[in-house]
Amino acid sequence: MQVKIEDKSSVKKVFSFEISKEDVTKELNKAYNELKNKVDVKGFRKGKIPRKVLENRFSKDVHGDVAPRLIQEAFIEAIKDKQYNIVGSPQMDPPELNPDAGYAFDVTIELKPELDDIEFEGIALEKTKYEISDAEVEAQIHMIQKTMAKKEIVKEERPVKEDDFVLIDYEGFLNGESFAPTPKIENYVMGLGQNVMPKEFTQKLVGVIPVQDLEIEVLYDDEYHDESLKGKTIVYKVTLKEIQEEILPEINDDMVKGLGDFKTLDDVRVSIKDNLGKGYEQRIKHELSEQVFLALLKKYEFEVPDAMIEGELNGITMEAEQAYAANNTSLEEAGLSKEKLREQYRDVAEKQARRHLILDKVITQLSLELTDEELEKSFEEMAAGMNAPVDSIKNYFNMDPKQLEYYKHTQLEKKAVDLIIEKGSVTEVEPDAVGADVVESDAVKQETVENNEDASKEE
Repeated sequence: MQVKIEDKSSVKKVFSFEISKEDVTKELNKAYNELKNKVDVKGFRKGKIPRKVLENRFSKDVHGDVAPRLIQEAFIEAIKDKQYNIVGSPQMDPPELNPDAGYAFDVTIELKPELDDIEFEGIALEKTKYEISDAEVEAQIHMIQKTMAKKEIVKEERPVKEDDFVLIDYEGFLNGESFAPTPKIENYVMGLGQNVMPKEFTQKLVGVIPVQDLEIEVLYDDEYHDESLKGKTIVYKVTLKEIQEEILPEINDDMVKGLGDFKTLDDVRVSIKDNLGKGYEQRIKHELSEQVFLALLKKYEFEVPDAMIEGELNGITMEAEQAYAANNTSLEEAGLSKEKLREQYRDVAEKQARRHLILDKVITQLSLELTDEELEKSFEEMAAGMNAPVDSIKNYFNMDPKQLEYYKHTQLEKKAVDLIIEKGSVTEVEPDAVGADVVESDAVKQETVENNEDASKEE
């Protein structure tokens, strides 16, 4: 066997193999000898089948078995004494095996880049001094008020206003015919200001007094996200049945009594401040982390294996698909595709791969390890965030050791980031106009929704 290794880049090598005709013949002889003792061919005793008969009937299968074995054995032999840290799977496009000639093929591998020690101490970082304002707290109070609003039917005869809710039946028609993507919907409650339907649709309802039948023409432009409606003119037949008004509760202690553990409005404000504080802590940590990587990515340039970039892109597209599925839609319905996402986010994927490589180096460089106490604490934080028992989190990871190892590594990466920030040169700065935007706390909103649901069940 002859092998030539060509460096295509610092992270990519191409192995060119040439296996002699004698070695190919030897492997084929071995394969046919094994085969004649296994197969049944009418007219011949097992083990006595002529080679020519076997070749006529089974050569494609034999070649299909022998070629991969030759490739595998040759590749293993070529790298056995090499200290290669291969990422991804070896790439090859092997030719068909010719029994009357030698066998030549190429195998391409990608390697994890070898980085010098990362100099991370003293990175200049700016830590924003966020402060919780009364306006932010009251904004959250008003959000709670909105979640507890009730709708009441308007008894008086009056036209629809822009902030009303309406009860309607509607169906869309294309060229006078029923159209499957716009089926008949009955007793649908719609907020006119919530952009559920196109503006042309909702604007035609403003000023109309129920009960009334309407025809509303909507032209969907060529950029509309739904492929089935793109560029089409749909005529909606609508029956406006009634108007509903949103009645907000008064903001007082009585309003929060249905929220579960809260007894007074001040109790809610204390909880909101606590959650806003946690939100700001997360925001500060995220901002510092971004500054760390902006500095390190600028300072350290190195080639990244395509396999690592592809892995990151696979994760990005999977998350996008799951996000759309959670909203009962798909990439295609949003006018997207995996190919578009992969093209759009390739630079992001490369930066993510670079981050992981830098953090891997820091972890190795400092011999960082995750203690049992740190792992336990991370499980508790995850359980709290998911509102699930800690044991269920542990059981999930115990059933999937690979996921557990991956999770442990993500925690090690976080530990490395925390250490880099701790060793940084941090200057506190005032928030700018953008940084002072209200931080909505998912924890507060989730707690409000859950408590509201519990109260509804009790009623």
